[in-house]
Amino acid sequence: MRRARQPEAQELANRGFTLIELAVTIMLLAIASAFVAPAIGRSVDTIRARAELSGFTGFLRAAREQAITRGEAQEVRLDPEARRLVIRAEGSPSVRSSRSFSYLVRIEPDPPAARTVRFQPQGLSSGGTFHILAPGDRRYVVTVDPFTGRVSSRLAES
Repeated sequence: MRRARQPEAQELANRGFTLIELAVTIMLLAIASAFVAPAIGRSVDTIRARAELSGFTGFLRAAREQAITRGEAQEVRLDPEARRLVIRAEGSPSVRSSRSFSYLVRIEPDPPAARTVRFQPQGLSSGGTFHILAPGDRRYVVTVDPFTGRVSSRLAES
């Protein structure tokens, strides 16, 4: 008995891929990943910088909230060398709360000597401006309003 011959289209489908086809596909994937990988890296740096910015502003807002709810002035001190923020009741040596920040960002007070912000129970503050320098030449400005104690942040113009 003679076997019926398969149609040519089915034979081609069962054949698989050639080495050249696989090499071309791998080369195209390598080229595409060369363009995508740096963009992903920049996105990760941006996310980390924003997380640090949120942590910093959240810490300042928490100090303001403590001053209002406890009815006593609170002091936030920045120590750029130790990469640390500390909340203390004004005039007290004991630390209420502290937060370390990442080595990826640099926080600079403006002017450089103004490393402390005081929040009063009425919501007022001593005011302050801080520059956050992040990877990828991103610069953020954090401002503490002296009249309201409001903490705001924005991306600085290049």
